Amino acid sequence: MDARTSAAQTPSKQATPWRLLALLMAMTAIGPATLNILVPALPGLVTRLASDTGTVQLMLSLYLLSLATAQLLLGPLSDRFGRRPVVLAGLALSVVASLAAIAASSIGALIGARVVQAIGASTGIVIGRAIIRDLYERDRAAAMIGLVTTAMVIAPMVAPMIGGILDTAFGWEAIFLFLAVFSGVVLLWAVFVLPETRPTRVAQSPGMLIQEWRALLGSAKFHGYVLCGALGSASFFTFLGGGPYVVVTLMGRSSAEFGVWFAVTSLGYMSGNFTASRLSQRFGVDAMIVIGIVFQLIGAGLTALLVATMPEAGPAIIFLPQLVISFGNGLLLPNAIAGAISVRPQAAGAAAGMTGFAQMAIGAASTQAVSIALAGSSSAMPMAWMMVIVAVATGVTYGALVRR
Repeated sequence: MDARTSAAQTPSKQATPWRLLALLMAMTAIGPATLNILVPALPGLVTRLASDTGTVQLMLSLYLLSLATAQLLLGPLSDRFGRRPVVLAGLALSVVASLAAIAASSIGALIGARVVQAIGASTGIVIGRAIIRDLYERDRAAAMIGLVTTAMVIAPMVAPMIGGILDTAFGWEAIFLFLAVFSGVVLLWAVFVLPETRPTRVAQSPGMLIQEWRALLGSAKFHGYVLCGALGSASFFTFLGGGPYVVVTLMGRSSAEFGVWFAVTSLGYMSGNFTASRLSQRFGVDAMIVIGIVFQLIGAGLTALLVATMPEAGPAIIFLPQLVISFGNGLLLPNAIAGAISVRPQAAGAAAGMTGFAQMAIGAASTQAVSIALAGSSSAMPMAWMMVIVAVATGVTYGALVRR
């Protein structure tokens, strides 16, 4: 094969760019890692900063809110000014905010630093997806997204352990120093490795971009893919909100036991991501979404059945079906994202931002709803039925909006 033939290859037939994918995984990991690494230090911050639990908890809730809403802004900015400058600015902002947190002398200043930190950390999540769509056609993009999103599973598992060790050994300031160094390393990595991937055909004038965004918002298929991804993820957030109450309060098990079981279920999601990375290009985005929905329906139905018939069997009755649900989620989510950002490739950044926002917003609502549903309940059945409902809603959304 001569040089001209090689240069003419389409991105979907090129070898997997592992160096770029590794960078995108690191960029994506900053958001969830920054969220979870501070959790072990929260009780101590109440005393050290002379505050109360509710106020300190804002460092998590406002971080999540900022992480979600920032994606709505950063995605369109990357359509207008390019992926690379927005990524570099976001990573730099994350470094500055982490250093500012170390210097914070009050809880208010620390919360403010966390909000700015979230804006910078969201850059990797939203623009990483747009970069993949810039480089690959829809089905291959789903495979690549499946690989990159594994970082969003691994980071939350490892980050609390790192945060606990740093807080115990050096104090909470060491956590933010670690985040500053981590973000700084990724920033330097991006400076030398990250190319500008926004296609030259993308409209650069504000007027033309607004037309693209309007066309995106007017597409029923786009809304279908976004809702499929968000509702598909809602089963996980339902479990995240209700699982600790069911296991610790209703079943009388320890939080450590819950943590071990929860880590096991993450293997289901990682397996689904890996399977999507291998099969999405072969079977296509829509087929993989359907298969993912089927697995989620089976897992949710099995949860309701086991809770109804074997209530005394212990945590296995909810965690083993959750493996099936998580596997289905791992198949569905990268393909739903790839579908959403492929409806109008010229507006891939905006599409990625809206997709990420919807996923987090519906996830937060699911977490809150299941907490309310379980209040006063003597069994896990309210949580089981919510999982069934969101799985069915995902299937109905696909049939009504995407399939049509």
